[in-house]
Amino acid sequence: MPYAKPDDVRFTMPLYTASEAARYLDVRDTTFRRWVRGYRREVAGRPPVQGAPLITDLPSAGPGRPSIPFIGLAEGMFLSALRKAGMPLQQIRPALELVRTRIGVEHALASRKLYVAGAQLLWEVSAEGEIDEDARHSARDLIVLKDDQYVFRQIIEQYLRQITYDDEYARRILLPGYEVAEIAADPSTNFGKPYFTQSGTPLYVVQGMLRAGEEIEDVAHDFDLPVDQVTEVAQREGLLAA
Repeated sequence: MPYAKPDDVRFTMPLYTASEAARYLDVRDTTFRRWVRGYRREVAGRPPVQGAPLITDLPSAGPGRPSIPFIGLAEGMFLSALRKAGMPLQQIRPALELVRTRIGVEHALASRKLYVAGAQLLWEVSAEGEIDEDARHSARDLIVLKDDQYVFRQIIEQYLRQITYDDEYARRILLPGYEVAEIAADPSTNFGKPYFTQSGTPLYVVQGMLRAGEEIEDVAHDFDLPVDQVTEVAQREGLLAA
């Protein structure tokens, strides 16, 4: 498989802890960690069932320090889309593993090829005998036929459209879970930490001021942000009734 360039910070620089990445992707911490570590399930009288890690994880500088690079966040974005579509990962994992192999690149879940050809490949592997019937049905539940082409269901497509790619891999992500605020992450801005695209203001700065009791309107004015975007952040932080 073609490998990422060794000097590309998207792949080589740990930027997020697992907890941070889970929060940015709007999934449970335990769910994200299972994607990072893989799993092993033992049932009495049966061989153990194992699932390989799906998220890129780098050596960290110590406990509580970042280990997830940007490309791992992008891989998690696709898995988050599957979860949003109501698909338990264990049901789709066998088909997904085949798709990753056929895409033919490392970090396939963060690749432009997944966005362009992933649905067609998923349909193809679901028609073959390499996976069991449950996995085949699960794979097809994620796909629809549109204009004579197999494409991902709308909820998955919406997530993938929030990823900006270069010729090969993700380079910017608009974080899911926001309806009003547009908050992005990319490794070339703010050390990969999420920021408001409106002004470039780091998300953590706005969150900190809101937690400190600053008024929403004052925070919005200070950073040249729309009030409704700051209001949505306050709601997500539990500082304003939904």
